[in-house]
Amino acid sequence: MATELAEGSKAPAFKLPRDGGGSVSLGDFKGRQLVIYFYPKADTPGCTLESIDFSRLRAQFQKASTEILGVSADPVTAQDKFKKKHDLSVALLSDETHKMLEAYGVWGKKSMYGRTFMGITRATFLIGPDGRIARIWPKVKVDGHAGEVLSAAKALEASKSG
Repeated sequence: MATELAEGSKAPAFKLPRDGGGSVSLGDFKGRQLVIYFYPKADTPGCTLESIDFSRLRAQFQKASTEILGVSADPVTAQDKFKKKHDLSVALLSDETHKMLEAYGVWGKKSMYGRTFMGITRATFLIGPDGRIARIWPKVKVDGHAGEVLSAAKALEASKSG
């Protein structure tokens, strides 16, 4: 089981394949704010709603100098279909090895309908321009979540320019 990350700790480095080809790493965002939201499965109701909300607010996140990445264990082909089907504007990363998911503590035992299985806990991390975790939402409820993250990103951006 991964170590529990805390606000103020250094964000674990990663390099993952992304929708549309190529790869993305934490280092690509050095000096900028980054939101990473982890979702259980592409094209399921909650994950779709969450991804649409982040896409809808993407321009406002960019005004707050913040990029957004969505991460799940789905293969890149599934991420591509998900992105195209729902016209998503955020980058979607694939972690089929679960290395990043484990590093961020979001891969573990879950239970639903009396069945226990390994899966992703819906969680979001706001990483500051210094590469440290500024805020963690450990068990996300989708409704209003993207807006709440946007408010935190704006506040973080204002604190560094003030």
